[in-house]
Amino acid sequence: MDRRLPSPFLCRPWMIDRGAAAGAGGSKGLKGIVAGGITGGIEICITYPTEYVKTQLQLDEKGANKRYNGIADCVKKTVQQKGFFGLYRGLSVLLYGSIPKSAARFGAFEFLRSHAVDSSGQLSTAGKLLCGLGAGVCEAVIAVTPMETIKVKFINDQRSANPKFKGFAHGVGQIVKAEGISGIYKGLTPTIMKQGSNQAIRFFVIESLKDMYKGGDQNKPVPKLIVGVFGAIAGAASVFGNTPLDVVKTRMQGLEASRYKNTADCAMQIMKNEGLGAFYKGTVPRLGRVCLDVAITFMIYDSFMDLFNSVWKG
Repeated sequence: MDRRLPSPFLCRPWMIDRGAAAGAGGSKGLKGIVAGGITGGIEICITYPTEYVKTQLQLDEKGANKRYNGIADCVKKTVQQKGFFGLYRGLSVLLYGSIPKSAARFGAFEFLRSHAVDSSGQLSTAGKLLCGLGAGVCEAVIAVTPMETIKVKFINDQRSANPKFKGFAHGVGQIVKAEGISGIYKGLTPTIMKQGSNQAIRFFVIESLKDMYKGGDQNKPVPKLIVGVFGAIAGAASVFGNTPLDVVKTRMQGLEASRYKNTADCAMQIMKNEGLGAFYKGTVPRLGRVCLDVAITFMIYDSFMDLFNSVWKG
């Protein structure tokens, strides 16, 4: 009987398969990072004015301090007082943050997806939700929380009689000087909750709609216009699902965040002082922005991924 131990070479096919799988996951994640970063920069330049109006309406309170009577009034007063480019106040903050945010989101999703698909390349219902959730948490920690905190403080500063911030670098410096590094990480918990639920809903909806369109044929291409429609539907679903979290997050990141002890206290004070309807402030402008945003984002992202998959093998 041949008692020799099996040659280590007999194990190599398994090792190669495992290494190839890991390599494929890393490659997809890297493609997602690059395509996502490019997508984020293009998308924010197109949709920023709606984000500005949404934030202004969410910061607006009832009573004597109320400044705006709806979307049109906010746009009109902003243009009258600060010119058309007043609607782009704070764009640089989001532009600096949108690239890493989108890169983190899509990179994380592609990496997680590559490890969660079944043998036919499909994600289960739970897989879609969990991969989207992971993508949202990743972008919240890496980019969204500091970016959103700085953006809200910049817009909030503009509302004051004597704005303090003279530009991006000066504003960030003033925030860090006054509050420390933690000053740009205000609202981390509601942001993780918001982004995690956002991306769980969006990726679940769009991946499900794509699967329905393909009808079981994973190689069937989805036209970019259809991707845009699916993206708009996914965006609308996420707005109705988590606008209350978005309102709480915005209040926690404003210059008057010190009024609230924590996320739960913020939510309780809003309910007590302004009622349930306050949790849906800015829903209409957010709905318009998010539907356009998500539609454009997935159309651009899919286009770059198609390009990368054709020239970037692996």
